[in-house]
Amino acid sequence: MAKAELKTQKTKTSVAAFIEAVESETRRADAKAIDKMLREITGEKPAMWGPSIVGYGSYHYKYESGREGDMCRIGFSPRKANMVVYIVQGFKEYAPLLKKLGKHKTGGSCLYLGKLADVDEDALRELMRRSWEYMARKYPA
Repeated sequence: MAKAELKTQKTKTSVAAFIEAVESETRRADAKAIDKMLREITGEKPAMWGPSIVGYGSYHYKYESGREGDMCRIGFSPRKANMVVYIVQGFKEYAPLLKKLGKHKTGGSCLYLGKLADVDEDALRELMRRSWEYMARKYPA
């Protein structure tokens, strides 16, 4: 059986150019703010993963099925409908922070935000910091 090509791979596309090309002024400003937060939290320079995910760090995963690949440890995507923050391990242990966060939705590993003005930035920063630390423990470099 042939191995399927992974859709989301690290690219050489410019993160700055990607963010500057975001149409909505509010979404673009929020993307710059989240990029700044994640650079501070991770100490990493971001890279594009696929055409629309700004990611920080990377880890290698391997499923029981044999499928394996690389992905960013944490990332975000300024989509039209929502700003999406990828919290790779999910949200089970973050209920108190999510309550404090404000207006948001979750799904799998995705945290959906309308705009930063609607959330508690300290809670968002703490959520991202804890997620980064979790991934560093689970997938040491």
